[in-house]
Amino acid sequence: MILAVTAAQPPASAADSSDVTFTNGGVTLHGTVVAPPGGSKLPGLVMVHGSGAHSREDYREQAEAFAREGIATLIYDKRTEGYSLFSRSYSTLADDALAAVEALRKRPEVDPARVGVWGLSEGGWVAPLAASKSADVAFVVTLGANGVEPSRQQAWAIENQLRRLGMDGSMVGMASSTMMRQLVGGGVFPEAHYDSVAVLKSLRQPVLGLWGAKDVLTPPGEAVRIFQESLAHYTLRVFPDAQHQLRRTTDGYDKLPGYAPGYLELVGTWVHAMPAASSADAPPVQDRPSFAVTPLSWYESTWLQLAVLLFLVLAFAFYPLFRRGPSAASARWLTATGLLAVLGFLAFDVLIQVTMGRNLGPVLAGRPLPWLVLQLLSLGAVAAAIGTAVAWWRHRTPRLGVLLAGGVVFVPWAVYWGLLGI
Repeated sequence: MILAVTAAQPPASAADSSDVTFTNGGVTLHGTVVAPPGGSKLPGLVMVHGSGAHSREDYREQAEAFAREGIATLIYDKRTEGYSLFSRSYSTLADDALAAVEALRKRPEVDPARVGVWGLSEGGWVAPLAASKSADVAFVVTLGANGVEPSRQQAWAIENQLRRLGMDGSMVGMASSTMMRQLVGGGVFPEAHYDSVAVLKSLRQPVLGLWGAKDVLTPPGEAVRIFQESLAHYTLRVFPDAQHQLRRTTDGYDKLPGYAPGYLELVGTWVHAMPAASSADAPPVQDRPSFAVTPLSWYESTWLQLAVLLFLVLAFAFYPLFRRGPSAASARWLTATGLLAVLGFLAFDVLIQVTMGRNLGPVLAGRPLPWLVLQLLSLGAVAAAIGTAVAWWRHRTPRLGVLLAGGVVFVPWAVYWGLLGI
């Protein structure tokens, strides 16, 4: 029987570890080599991180399991210089991995001709890129790797999360499509259009691609098909009850103790045997396909959207700040509902990106309560704009005219952002 990695731990002597340092572009990186004691001419594996901040300790459990499989594994602390939510370079991360490969190949217990890279999630873009840049990389192992662009993957993951929470309709479209397109168009989504297919097609090293069938972060069915169509030499395997990191799961979101049965042993067997013939499991079924994040049209440009936001705030605030001229109840309502809708939307947009839809309160008719309130405010603003138009027609004052201009501009803006959608 194959045991999960969280089974009883082997004695401490099952693996030796020693610290190493290596550099790339003036940045010194720190790592640890985990290897079976007394080994010689061992295959080597450099583990490349997923997205976000990671230390070598995040991967030690798997490195120790690989040591039990007769592999010397280098784990290292991910760089922080030049890497953030809004700035990163896959090429630089690939060069970090290559510096780690060079350090591992120099180890006396390692066979320098059999050193490869392992990449999880974002590392599934970085590890193949490293292999494409150097013949010193003998093979590639990926977990939860993507065949689609990063922006497309993220949009798919956001939609999965929101629908899991019972949300539907215009809010889901806003968060997973409109907002994602704005982030990409505004240049704040690093490596948004990274082309993994071109890199995969350039590889000549054997690739072991592994996915969980219940992955909700990476479109696994599309990834398996893209890898099979793009690679020259591959072994592609799907684990039925596993999530993105190949942890056991019931729904793709929870993490049960242990890894998918057979995952760790498969890596060991494959690295030692390096099968010559390609093989692939059937792509898993996805609940929904991913969709490309299309470029912004001229009227959607980030600068124009920011200008519209500023105009709306100024137009709605103009009426109470400048009190000369006749007033109207509809104008007061437009000021209140318009400002609350615009400022509330900005706060909600930040909240949805940070929380991925969690802790937004009850969901009614597919809408979280804050979004429902924003939609009601938007409907109130439209009704108040009609009343303000009548008042302006009667009095023709600049005060009412500026406010009415804000109400007119508000309508297409609210439609674009889904506030007036179903």
